[in-house]
Amino acid sequence: MTGETDLEKLLSEMKPELHWDTYVFVTTTRDIAHLKIRPRMQFRETEGLTLVITRAEAEANSFAYTFPSRMITLDIHSSLEAVGFLAKIATRLAEIDIPVNAVAGFYHDHIFVAEDRAEDALAALEAMTGG
Repeated sequence: MTGETDLEKLLSEMKPELHWDTYVFVTTTRDIAHLKIRPRMQFRETEGLTLVITRAEAEANSFAYTFPSRMITLDIHSSLEAVGFLAKIATRLAEIDIPVNAVAGFYHDHIFVAEDRAEDALAALEAMTGG
């Protein structure tokens, strides 16, 4: 299962799904194994571990955080080799002044958009599908 690579199909058949939790970005050099958190994403950088966790998890564990956001899953099995899909998404949202942070999972792409613009982002993405 390699996923879809056709850009037109990806854009017309994606089903953007807005999740309800508020997510935040944190960075830490702490050992997180003992913490009661379930990161939606983690990525080790030279400077430390980047986590995307709920705002409630960040506050419960005294993490400083940034970018309160909502996650939108682009519900189509996109290939990791698809060209231009996230670029089109990011460009469209940039046109309406919505910051976006994208994460590519094996099956789907997920975008984190500013919490106060989540509904606007969802509407823009739904319009891109032609539906």
